[in-house]
Amino acid sequence: MIPRNEYLDSLIHLRDKQVIKVVTGIRRCGKSTLFELYQTYLLQNGVEPEQIIAFNLEDGDYGDIEESKALYDLVRTRLLPDRMNYIFLDEVQRVENFQKTVDGLFIKKNCDVYITGSNAYLLSGELATLLSGRYIEIKMLPLSFKEYVSAFPQDSNKDRLYQQYLLNSSFPYTLELSRPKDIRQYLEGIYDSIVLKDIVARKRFQDVDMLRSVVRFLFSNIGNLCSTKKIADTMTSAGRKISVHTVESYLTALTDSFIFYRAGRYDIKGKQYLKTGDKYYAADIGLRYNVLGTQKADQGHILENIVYLELLRRGYEVYVGKVGAAEVDFIAIGEEGEEYYQVAYTVMDADGGTLKRELAPLEAIGDHNPKYLLTMDFTPLTSHNGIKQINVLDWLLK
Repeated sequence: MIPRNEYLDSLIHLRDKQVIKVVTGIRRCGKSTLFELYQTYLLQNGVEPEQIIAFNLEDGDYGDIEESKALYDLVRTRLLPDRMNYIFLDEVQRVENFQKTVDGLFIKKNCDVYITGSNAYLLSGELATLLSGRYIEIKMLPLSFKEYVSAFPQDSNKDRLYQQYLLNSSFPYTLELSRPKDIRQYLEGIYDSIVLKDIVARKRFQDVDMLRSVVRFLFSNIGNLCSTKKIADTMTSAGRKISVHTVESYLTALTDSFIFYRAGRYDIKGKQYLKTGDKYYAADIGLRYNVLGTQKADQGHILENIVYLELLRRGYEVYVGKVGAAEVDFIAIGEEGEEYYQVAYTVMDADGGTLKRELAPLEAIGDHNPKYLLTMDFTPLTSHNGIKQINVLDWLLK
């Protein structure tokens, strides 16, 4: 079991704080395992087993718990009146009106409440209204490259592990599977669960094939500017007529289910957010390969996808930058201000034209915030008039 220290530390820091801890993320990214790791920590730090009340509500043993009162009554029978109770409700969104149970437990002084969910609907509507200001969301992703590498011997080849990380996926359980066939079937199961359970069943979309076509389009266009009109026009030209409104509904459902993340655009010189031309990045490249195959994959855009997710993991707000007519891959806004990132698979060509082209957008930025060029090239740490060129694998493992 790979320790998810970043997320585990967040839960430890929030222990016994009067807030609901909400862990969100794509299916099978490790939310249940995180709860297991945290429960082990509690048991090692003064908590008795009977103080831990945990239910995975997708477990068949709890299939008859379909509404809030039944869930509340089940938890209430286990509560200890004279000690702190640590309550874990995994995939709680499958219980109708679950927010009433969460609120009823939260107001008890001896209840420390933790919940997970595989879609953003968990924090929409009544729950957000009912518990506004009383919960903290911990946004979980599949394994980072650093976490993935930690499962292998220290002298393993980083380049080979990177390719394996892309192809075999960053979902934690794939590390337990040795045969490509088994990994493929596991990823197909995740994909079908997201599409059929988290999207089609909840949103009642009728045309599943069209939804899958939009997914394929997004997987094919990671790192490219997209608009709802462009997607609708592409589908229509392929003989599958679809309205812009329907595309918008699909995109919202796909991002709400965390299979894709939307990166909006920001005008660096004008200091304003732009309304058009978003980019979409996949939560896992293994899913992309499983849907599209490995042929004609743009390695530069795939690397860009990996960097985007890593910036999210490190707590940044991430946008695509516009500076004049040029584009900066990412503006990362953190506690210490803004940082700028340009990502290229390689800038090692004979005439230096690629390096010049990649540096140009960063050089056009007039402020003095940190600027980085991340590449797969193995060169010593280099500075181009203050722009640091770093090997991206070293950066990912930092």
